[in-house]
Amino acid sequence: MTIRSEAVLDQEALERGLVALADMDADLREAIARHGAPPLWEREPGFSTLLRIILEQQVSLASARATYERLLTVVSPLTPATLLALDDAALRTAGFSRQKASYARDLARSLADGSFDLVGLEKKDDDEARAELTRLRGVGIWSADIYLLMALRRSDVWPRSDLALATAAAEVKQLERRPSPDELEGLASAWRPWRAVAARILWHHYLSTRHRHD
Repeated sequence: MTIRSEAVLDQEALERGLVALADMDADLREAIARHGAPPLWEREPGFSTLLRIILEQQVSLASARATYERLLTVVSPLTPATLLALDDAALRTAGFSRQKASYARDLARSLADGSFDLVGLEKKDDDEARAELTRLRGVGIWSADIYLLMALRRSDVWPRSDLALATAAAEVKQLERRPSPDELEGLASAWRPWRAVAARILWHHYLSTRHRHD
């Protein structure tokens, strides 16, 4: 299935989405007014980005970034072939756990042998691309959604299990508690077809309020 051009976020589309969301939701409008427009937060599609997202699973972004940067001091350029050439000791030195080293190798191997077509995801719709990604060992729904949202820049992807997003939604919508993934998905249904823009608004709120209080 060919993706419609308007489904891919660039800066112009982001701005259109911000206007649409501000018109439909007073709380999002107030968040934009308070913190300004969020960044596009785009990442280059490809192996290194998906590998970094795997590193970001269940750890802080700062910890994942440190591991990724240490990896780049061990291997350059970072490709499936060069990663597969590293031994366990090199990956441990970079900060990989045994489990994430296994996931990284499986990803690299699937790309090297052609059993997984990462480039081909760009021609698939959101559900098809998510299904392809989650067939990879170590790539769950959250990782797939983050890749779709940031690397493929899909306009209506919603990472329902993201804790920062849930925390920000509770604050912006003045909820009594942080919503569950199902509740968060229900809350976001009103923001279609711009849920990926709404996610950026909420992440921007989350980061802006934490930095301000530091």
